[in-house]
Amino acid sequence: MEKESNGKLKFTQEEWDNIGKYLVGNSQRFRENIIIPKSVGPVKIKTREEKLIEAGFDSCVFKSFMSCVLGYGLGAAIGLFSASVNPTITGADAKQQTAREVLRDMKNTTLGYAKNFAMIGAVFAAVECTIESYRGKSDWKNGTYAGAVTGGMIGLRAGIKAGMIGAAGFAAFSTVIDYYMRH
Repeated sequence: MEKESNGKLKFTQEEWDNIGKYLVGNSQRFRENIIIPKSVGPVKIKTREEKLIEAGFDSCVFKSFMSCVLGYGLGAAIGLFSASVNPTITGADAKQQTAREVLRDMKNTTLGYAKNFAMIGAVFAAVECTIESYRGKSDWKNGTYAGAVTGGMIGLRAGIKAGMIGAAGFAAFSTVIDYYMRH
């Protein structure tokens, strides 16, 4: 700092730069995309690895895969229960089934249910995640739209009328379940 002849202080260009950096801050950022969770307690900044793992769990591929796996498990459980309750051979020429025939029938029924539930879960999750990504919102409409698309695709195998009924039914079911889960 220099003193002028009239008694005023004069700053050099370097000093003005230092004052500006002090008041405004430097141009270096500590970390990109800081995510601070809203919780009670100390704030912990997530590491890059934590953010990558979280992004992986939030991806449409992971959600679809998990829905497929969980749908397969649920379908297998429902199929096993259904096979144990429903008799497969009825009528006058029904003979006594062997244990091997009963187990084979239970396996076929269980696998059939498991595959169907896995397919429905994967399609619904993929469609819902795609719609949510496109809309940029997470609300009840995503599940309703995804239910309509999924139900329509499933029902379309039996014709246009069945596709429309399937779309309406699955959309209504998805809306009720979404409302129940959010409230």
